[in-house]
Amino acid sequence: FKVEISGTTVTITCPLTAGNIAWKSTVTKPEDNKKTYVIENHNSSPVNVSCSSGAKQYYLYLNARVCTNCEEVDTLAVIGIITADLLITFGVLILVYYFSKDRKGKSSTGAGSRPRGQKLQRPPPVPNPDYEPIRKGQREVYAGLESRGF
Repeated sequence: FKVEISGTTVTITCPLTAGNIAWKSTVTKPEDNKKTYVIENHNSSPVNVSCSSGAKQYYLYLNARVCTNCEEVDTLAVIGIITADLLITFGVLILVYYFSKDRKGKSSTGAGSRPRGQKLQRPPPVPNPDYEPIRKGQREVYAGLESRGF
């Protein structure tokens, strides 16, 4: 079978070439003695179609999705769109890399920045309260933590 879909019209061509072609369908009564069967305003529901000529009979189960305002896009156009998108993306990446490369070594001298000199001393780090040293009056709290011999 050759099936062509255009909008909501489905055209089915029977593989038989000679003799009287008889069509059977679950949708509408097709015209006999024609090589093609056209379904107008197809509603995307499954259809059983058969064509026969003499002893030969062919069956087709058609489950085609159709829509009224669909556009068909060929493979070359899809490949072109994807290639153009990738080229534009790589171009933006190169531009961002080029313009951000020059700014790595520069430091900002705006308001709020402190002057840094070698003679400035840093204050000692704030002690962590979890590691506070044991004081004389609190030794009984830690008395149970002595190592025991087994």
